[in-house]
Amino acid sequence: MPQTAQTLDAAAVRSWCVRALDALGREREEIDAINVYPIADGDTGTNLYLTVESAARAVEAVFTEDDPDVGDDPDAGDAIRAMAHGALIGARGNSGTILSQLLRGMASVLADGRDGDHLARSLAAAARAAREAVAHPVEGTILSVATAAADACDSGGSLVMVARGAYEGARTALEATPGQLAVLERAGVVDAGGRGLVAVLGALVEVVSGEAQVRPTGVAHRPIVAEACEPEDGPAGPAGPAGPAFEVIYLLEAEDAAVERLRARLDALGDSLVVVGGDGLWNVHVHVDDAGAAVEAGVEAGRPYRIRITHFSGVTETRERMQRAVVAVVPGEGLAGLCAEAGATTVLARPGEPPAGNELLDAIRRAHAREVVLLPNDTDLRHTAGAAAEQARAEGIRVALIPTRAAVQGIAALAVHEPDRRFDEDVVAMTAAAGATRYAELAVAERQSFTSAGVCQAGDILGLIEGDVAVIGQDLTTTARTVLDRMLSAGGELVTLIVADETPPSLATALERHVRETYLAVDTATYCGGVGAPPLLIGVE
Repeated sequence: MPQTAQTLDAAAVRSWCVRALDALGREREEIDAINVYPIADGDTGTNLYLTVESAARAVEAVFTEDDPDVGDDPDAGDAIRAMAHGALIGARGNSGTILSQLLRGMASVLADGRDGDHLARSLAAAARAAREAVAHPVEGTILSVATAAADACDSGGSLVMVARGAYEGARTALEATPGQLAVLERAGVVDAGGRGLVAVLGALVEVVSGEAQVRPTGVAHRPIVAEACEPEDGPAGPAGPAGPAFEVIYLLEAEDAAVERLRARLDALGDSLVVVGGDGLWNVHVHVDDAGAAVEAGVEAGRPYRIRITHFSGVTETRERMQRAVVAVVPGEGLAGLCAEAGATTVLARPGEPPAGNELLDAIRRAHAREVVLLPNDTDLRHTAGAAAEQARAEGIRVALIPTRAAVQGIAALAVHEPDRRFDEDVVAMTAAAGATRYAELAVAERQSFTSAGVCQAGDILGLIEGDVAVIGQDLTTTARTVLDRMLSAGGELVTLIVADETPPSLATALERHVRETYLAVDTATYCGGVGAPPLLIGVE
């Protein structure tokens, strides 16, 4: 007889995460294949997997950080809160964001008790929290499955009885989703997010009962019909090929009142709006046409970071991969919006927080293309980007890594990108454009240091050309002008200026006037780097 659990202790939470991750790993491709709503972009299974993977890492960290001399498992409440927090900071996509709020809702109750009654109440709290997080809830989605799971619980039952009731209720609700949502019925599939939630609940039953669950049949394997299926309204409005062009996701540090204002603004900008979290940390997900405006709204509300912008140009009615995409690492929110509007999938690199290899690999996967051009835009990311490219190639994606060393080189490469020409020709053209762009950067010295241009003091303005300190000054405009003159002494046809939000607007105006008056044949283009970008980036082509 399998041993059943009476309470959900820390070890059980850890096992739940491991089993849920394993279940989603097995079913990821099938869930991706039935993803037709709210956007038919074929990534729901992948997004749910990455969300639970982040939760599992957070729980594992609780065990790792526990005092090994004590020998006992960590506190169950700590493990449950870590699971919810990990899901929040690692949430991907619409369904992953909602799942993170479901886990957060469960954690709010399970932190105080972990028997059958608390589990039943936690599932009810989770369903309510998820619906409150979605701007415009729609039936036939993961929300319906979560509500049914909570309603099917026996609040007076044992932990195993409650878990089984929730699982069976979720399975029944999943079968009903095609009758609730026309786009699912036309495609002949169940809701992808709902199926993922069933897998997570099935893993919970396995942990508390010690029995493996029978994988759903019929429902889980309904074929996608050959005829085109058009996604209709997402949780916050129309979606699909005629819907918004971008998915914008970011973590946000902000107060509750600011988040309420942000919800209203983003709801007016786009659809599929989901804002989850609390206690000063939020995860924001929205589909919009103006990615820059969505990020700016976050800046006004608080401090957005880990910003991910995905272009939906590759989403087709049959959910096939687009032929080619560009993935670019950028050092500021403004550049993220600029590159996304040019069709690139972006990865944000904040000062002192370069993206890890798994973030680059995740971006390559999110691009959902057969061919990907990767622009690291940083010399220090060369090896990290190379490893991510190799992993993506092992997964069957053709990846070309262009060794761009600065954001201005990436912009130059993106400017000549033509997805309709042969892959090799496109890569050659983009590489040539990047290589023809000399780059420079202005930074502020943090401490006294020896540089290639002499000794600098804390607070000095450093002008770096091709990565080496070439000018040390005290004034931002004067130093920038000196750097620009040195670069243009070797010739040039176009100067690109990328100015951070924190940089005085007068700097760009002064440099534009200097170029116009001194170098008559040179054009100037100025872009906003946004929050987090270096004070000034300069490119000369």
